[in-house]
Amino acid sequence: MMTSHPSQPAAAPLRSVARIAALALVLALAGCASLLGGGGGDRERSTIYAPDPRPAPDPAWPRADWQLTLSPPTAARMTDSFRIAVRPTPGELQVYRGATWAKTPTDMLHDSVLRMFEDSDRIAAVARQGAGITADYKLVIDLRRFEADYNGNLLPTALIEANIKLIHNIDQTVAGARTFLVAEPASGTDVAQVVDAFDAALGTISGQVVGWTLTTGNAHEATTHPDARAR
Repeated sequence: MMTSHPSQPAAAPLRSVARIAALALVLALAGCASLLGGGGGDRERSTIYAPDPRPAPDPAWPRADWQLTLSPPTAARMTDSFRIAVRPTPGELQVYRGATWAKTPTDMLHDSVLRMFEDSDRIAAVARQGAGITADYKLVIDLRRFEADYNGNLLPTALIEANIKLIHNIDQTVAGARTFLVAEPASGTDVAQVVDAFDAALGTISGQVVGWTLTTGNAHEATTHPDARAR
């Protein structure tokens, strides 16, 4: 006669429960890893880029006896993003993965133009809007493009386009308006090389804006105050 062992039939269900618990633990850990970007070496790292152009002032820039404020620049939301925009084809706009700007494009342009005015020593006073100075003019900037554009080429070009208006504060008339477009070819397709091109383009367009503003403001002063003489 065979002796029965009541405990044996329960062993299989217990092993199944153990396997299910282990599987649930693995899935839970996998879920946590995915929230952390894959965990360990698989986590995507984001590099933050901060262009800081410091071109020398142009000796040909005129001196101005009037004061100027810079309004905060405006731009479309897609243009004024911390993500670095790239246009691989004319109708397609993407962003570089794992790379961001330290400041928005409008802030970069604003800071670059203001610093160039200050470092030029060519104007009586310049400041951000709201800084408390009584300015004769204000500079209004609308940033239209700030992107890397392939335009059918093997290497991208850093494009910065902005419309600039110089407003006479006394009567709110437009003393002058102009659209600036700077295209600086990148030396390669790596993000760092594209950022170098943006650094150069930012310095170029800032210098163009400063030189144009000084000349345009002086020309307007000559018509509204014939006795004024720019040094």
